Amino acid sequence: MTLNLYDTMARAKRPFAPRDPKRVTMYVCGPTVYNYAHIGNARPVVAFDVLFRLLRHTYGADAVIYAANVTDVDDKINKKAAEEGVDISVITDRYLDIYNADMSVLGALRPTHQPRATQTMDAIIAMIGRLVRNNAAYVAEGHVLFDTQAYSDYGKLSGHPMEDMIAGARVDVAPYKQHPADFVLWKPSKDNEPVWESPWGPGRPGWHIECSAMIEQALGLPIDIHGGGIDLLFPHHENEMAQGLCAGHEHGQGAEAEYARYWMHNGFLNMGAEKMSKSVGNVALVHQLIQQAPGEALRWALLVGQYRAPLDWTEELIEQSKKALDRLYGALRRSSEVKAEATGPSVAFLEALEDDLNTPAAMAELFAMATALETARGDDRAYAKGELLASANLMGFLFADPEYWFQAGVSDELRDKVDGLIADRVAARTAKDWAAADRIRGELTALNIEVMDNPTGATWRIKEQS
Repeated sequence: MTLNLYDTMARAKRPFAPRDPKRVTMYVCGPTVYNYAHIGNARPVVAFDVLFRLLRHTYGADAVIYAANVTDVDDKINKKAAEEGVDISVITDRYLDIYNADMSVLGALRPTHQPRATQTMDAIIAMIGRLVRNNAAYVAEGHVLFDTQAYSDYGKLSGHPMEDMIAGARVDVAPYKQHPADFVLWKPSKDNEPVWESPWGPGRPGWHIECSAMIEQALGLPIDIHGGGIDLLFPHHENEMAQGLCAGHEHGQGAEAEYARYWMHNGFLNMGAEKMSKSVGNVALVHQLIQQAPGEALRWALLVGQYRAPLDWTEELIEQSKKALDRLYGALRRSSEVKAEATGPSVAFLEALEDDLNTPAAMAELFAMATALETARGDDRAYAKGELLASANLMGFLFADPEYWFQAGVSDELRDKVDGLIADRVAARTAKDWAAADRIRGELTALNIEVMDNPTGATWRIKEQS
């Protein structure tokens, strides 16, 4: 079996071959920490978490190094800090902690490295200095700008001619720019904004340069995989690759240079007919959603479509995802007496994931394994259960206790009421008051509670959704 990934640069699927199988590197653009993340922000986190898990399975956990940056220098951060009268670190620390906690609820593993712009400033300034020395950047009116004419392959990644990119990009055609598409590497800070000293005067970095500097510092260039949302393809990733190559590294510059061996981009997540966006106001915040639905169901919803395709986010999608997991957890619950055999994921399941993270096909295999578990007999049940768990765990699912899954979301008030009715029913059965026992069971059924009698009493659970 071979892992095949769709490479944006090649416009095709390619067999994955890392530069060094003992050190596989992946970088994914991370959050700007000034507010709660919306569910659209979580799509790349979850999609590339599946890839992270698959790479760890294939090459070994210690062989895969995954970095996801944190943008903690930004106008929105400055604005919020000014509104609250605090240092920017108060804002960024607060929302990074919330972000990490929320993504953990969605089952995302923490990246190996989570570099922050404020902690990479020396590397950022050093890279800008190399660009200036390599005549790929110039100083103008207190700014340092990248000269897009210095990189002959500019536009190669996004696949559009320079004229189209200039027309479609939100560029600030300032008078000090030599060319309209040139972009800022360093700029003066405004009043009351954070400031760092540099050879070109006090100021702060532009947006694109931080990723190139972080990749070089945390992973080393070139890297194996660079991921992110399709909205970052241009200008961010185009600019990032151009400046990263023009800054030069040990593998040279020009046509033979390599920045990332594979570029991967997830599709938009839409709310209705529009792309989800804080600026539009049509957002669903992860921090709120995890209070309303299990994180595992939200993860399932984010993976129900192949990562490169657009995904429509709806209440129905969440409910369908919860029911899909009910089916899998139900199979585990009905085989609770079976000790799972230690085995690996199924071949068919791995083939699905290795086909450019075909999560819909992988989910179909999980259902097939659940059916196999339900119909297996004897020792085959232990193998079937082990294969289902190993496969689902690789994708980030079925870590919960099945009984807990079906009782999740039950209020303390309902739990106390059910426990009381169960105790009354046990007492009635002990007294051989069968009429009272049947009446109480009827009350429990009306509450959607299923009772399982056993020699020592009884247990209960919420009935599965049909």
